[in-house]
Amino acid sequence: MQLRDLVNDNPAHLVLLVIDGLGGYADARQDSELEAATTPNLDQLAAEAACGLTLPAGPGVTVGSGPGHLALFGYDPLEYDLGRGLLSAIGLGVELRPGDVAARGNLALLDDDGRVTDRRAGRIDDEPARAIVGHLQQQVRLDEVEVTFEHVSEHRVLLVLHGDGLVPQVEDLDPQTTGLPPREPTATSPEGERLAMVLRQLDRAIREALSDQAADTVLLRGFDTLHELPSMQERFGLRPATVATYPMYRGVAQLVGMDALPKVGSLAEQIELMAANWDNYDYLFAHEKAADRAGHDGDRDAKIAAIEAVDAVIPDLVALGPDVLAVTADHSAPTQLKAHSWHPVPTLLWGEKVGRDDVRVFGERACATGLLGHLRTQDLLPLMLASAGRLEKYGA
Repeated sequence: MQLRDLVNDNPAHLVLLVIDGLGGYADARQDSELEAATTPNLDQLAAEAACGLTLPAGPGVTVGSGPGHLALFGYDPLEYDLGRGLLSAIGLGVELRPGDVAARGNLALLDDDGRVTDRRAGRIDDEPARAIVGHLQQQVRLDEVEVTFEHVSEHRVLLVLHGDGLVPQVEDLDPQTTGLPPREPTATSPEGERLAMVLRQLDRAIREALSDQAADTVLLRGFDTLHELPSMQERFGLRPATVATYPMYRGVAQLVGMDALPKVGSLAEQIELMAANWDNYDYLFAHEKAADRAGHDGDRDAKIAAIEAVDAVIPDLVALGPDVLAVTADHSAPTQLKAHSWHPVPTLLWGEKVGRDDVRVFGERACATGLLGHLRTQDLLPLMLASAGRLEKYGA
């Protein structure tokens, strides 16, 4: 018996709001960023909701955004291993062909000894970054392998390689920290040796092409090729869509069968787009990036401000009239660590049939006492379905 066998077609609207990187932790000196933020609307939702802490891939496991979002959509992220390059390609509308390998890259700066000094090239703006990517596309050529660069956003770059015998079984080249050189291309299996060799050639060509640019190299990670997942329609009987704006999040949403509605800007505009398409879908996914960006920068004040900005538009989201609303994140990104972390994610589930607990404010320590307890992120969607009256009783 599969969960899909219990799903009915009762009319209902499910909404998922992902505040990317929302989670953090209190330490001896201060509350978490969420606890320190002024969030009257999220606090009101929490007081009317069931709250808890979610774990994207189990205790102690730090996840990337791809696995974190797969879990939010009801998929086991340890079963479905997707490279960030694949997700970015799909989100950008890049059609991958047989023999293609995609990777996500960061424009980055190096010192004279070849060590990374800035993984994001000073958080370069879109326009100069787009010009650098265009320069790479014009200058970089490899024998027997077709190379394509696409600008994603800010410092983010999509790389697509097309050629014979390219198998994405290589380690990431991004050291994920400063003070170290980019990693040497290393195959993780004999099948990946050709790609590792191509990446060595590519790295030299990229550095030569960038010798007079505002970036020194491209740090690559998340190598993958095209493959398919069972859709949310097949698994959960939903008509899903996303209003997310960043290509990677649109990519993972499309990979699980969501329609990608036209790109807009702010979260407020995403909510307006949801309202305009309300009758066409029964599951809508919105996404806000700013808290995650501030977490990576270690900017506590900016993360608090980003959370407060989301709080300001919560009444507009509630006014849509969802039967069930979930507010959570794909992972935690504490400013103390300047990175993703394993810390549980504060989560609330709101709706007429959800139930309520004694939580009165939306924060990590408050949610730890909530009715939902500690649960796997992938179990959130079945709870949303049940709370919307979309799951039948199992057994006699």
